[in-house]
Amino acid sequence: MMQSKANELLTIAQRIRALNETALVYSHNDYEIDRSKELIAISERITAMVTGLKEEEISACYSPVKEYVTPKVDVRAVVFNDKDEVLLVREKADGRWSLPGGWSDVGFTPKEVVLKEVKEETGFSVRIVKLLAVFDKRCWNHPASPFYIYKMCFLCDIVGAGADDLTFDILDRGFFPLNNLPELSRDRTLPEQILLLDELRRNPQAEVYCD
Repeated sequence: MMQSKANELLTIAQRIRALNETALVYSHNDYEIDRSKELIAISERITAMVTGLKEEEISACYSPVKEYVTPKVDVRAVVFNDKDEVLLVREKADGRWSLPGGWSDVGFTPKEVVLKEVKEETGFSVRIVKLLAVFDKRCWNHPASPFYIYKMCFLCDIVGAGADDLTFDILDRGFFPLNNLPELSRDRTLPEQILLLDELRRNPQAEVYCD
């Protein structure tokens, strides 16, 4: 299946699920509840066809919903050294590289999550300069995913190095020139996103990019 068609089907499945999970929160009629559950099962079947995951694996990704369904938020740090090399971390999950970061944590602001993730994943202490971009994962050529995701990317400066021991899910860290990037974990970070973020950080007058 072509990637664009796969992503389109996945978006439809995500939308079907989100609408019907929200409907379950507010429905009191048995017929409406059964119909919403059936439509959620259909969305899982479509997602399984696109992603190659099993339907029960997709269902396990979701906790029971008790309120309006919203996108998940991923935050990433954009850090360059004085050689204009970008800081990347090697993910244990797939052995590939991405911008430091991850899911937003409840109880932390986006900036606090960035500072925490960079420290845990790279050992570096950073200060946040500004928000560079908010990517809608659907709008980019990422692999299919069961979640609908926004990615917030913050420009950061290194202010100090911490311990060299990295968190359990990171294998390595390193700075890389933009013309010689390692194999990226495309579910997390795309090369075209890194290039755009570099353009934005070089232009202080540029507005925040937002899909």
